[in-house]
Amino acid sequence: MIKQIAFTITLLLTIAVFSYTLRGLIKKFKLTRPKTIGSPGKRLLITLKVALLQQTIFRKPVIGLMHALVFWGFLMILFGSAEMIVDGLSGTERAFSKLGVFYNIIIAAGDVFALLILVIIVAFIFRRVFMHIRRFEGIEMKKWSHTDANIALTLILLLMVSLLGMNSFYLLGAHDIKGIYPASGIISGWFSGMNPENIHLMHELNWWVHIVLIFVFANYLPYSKHFHVFLSVPNVYLSKLGALARIDTMEDITREVKLMLDPQAALPDTVGDEPIERFGLKDVEDVNWVNYFNSLSCTQCGRCTAVCPANITGKKLSPRKLMMNLRSRMDEKAPGLINEGADYNDNKSLLRDYISEEEIWACTLCNACANECPINIDQPALIIQMRRYLVMEESAAPAELNAIFSNIENNGAPWQFSQDDRMNWTEGLTMNVEK
Repeated sequence: MIKQIAFTITLLLTIAVFSYTLRGLIKKFKLTRPKTIGSPGKRLLITLKVALLQQTIFRKPVIGLMHALVFWGFLMILFGSAEMIVDGLSGTERAFSKLGVFYNIIIAAGDVFALLILVIIVAFIFRRVFMHIRRFEGIEMKKWSHTDANIALTLILLLMVSLLGMNSFYLLGAHDIKGIYPASGIISGWFSGMNPENIHLMHELNWWVHIVLIFVFANYLPYSKHFHVFLSVPNVYLSKLGALARIDTMEDITREVKLMLDPQAALPDTVGDEPIERFGLKDVEDVNWVNYFNSLSCTQCGRCTAVCPANITGKKLSPRKLMMNLRSRMDEKAPGLINEGADYNDNKSLLRDYISEEEIWACTLCNACANECPINIDQPALIIQMRRYLVMEESAAPAELNAIFSNIENNGAPWQFSQDDRMNWTEGLTMNVEK
């Protein structure tokens, strides 16, 4: 009974802290612009291939397989975590064991995956601490970025150790064993000489350590780069459909052009006469909710930056930095916008204070970053929107582009001569036609 009360209090505290964090995130999402998401069938298929089958991550076969095993292992272990919550609240032990053969298969898979994940996480920590992988570095990767990654990996490591410990001592102390434990069955043999009291104590210790670590990890994730543990699957569902190179048009501009071509065209009832507040993206309140979801989901793995031709050739552009900057800027400005409203101004902005003009104009829009991202983040969408702001609000495009815009306006073409002179180059040419 004491265990149930203590567990219930711990669970309620965990839910309260997570609810507080979730409430703050919802407020931040309300600051963003709307975006319609359709085609659920296509999105579910993409989610199955990219998120659940880990299609993109296997472009790097060895590391990809290691990441995929960790992901699939967590899916299996979630079953046991749910069972622990039921046991903690009800005072039962192995409550889901009534599921019979299915229970045995899931528990056995979770036990094996726990050992695999433990080994893989040790390898990941070794890579980060000692191997100095190039894509883990960059001007955006501050000291906290590396510390955060190490904290999250350490928590996962401890979760696997405590899970294997709990299962091993359960095998030693239970009179009626429920489930199959291939890995823990081997580990339990190392402690077969312990007396029953110590076995029971170690089982309870590992049980509490494991469940408390789950609760701590769940509440740490929203403040960590590992938030993708929760968000990567829904982020893949929000993927850009169709060709990556396709650029979304601005609805307000499209509507104006259609009216110019056909003044008698009927407008939808939803279209009002309110003025457009701003073209493009200057600060966080200009992004749509999918852009912000992308920034929260970013794993900071650096695959996008590693394939970016601008970054490879020494330019300042880093697609990963764009996502990290958007998340950081929202954390900085959101409290003021929430408390003081849309008129709040801290004399800073995402564009220029966080992301320079040099960075966004260095992009070739090749979409290598979006193509490489393991969770289908659309980094070029931010760049295009910031370019739109500079061009349409400030006329601050580079001189070469301004010259092209001027030529198009005056000559109907990007070249600096009139349409009447366009065929001058053919003068003096003769054409031989064979009969």
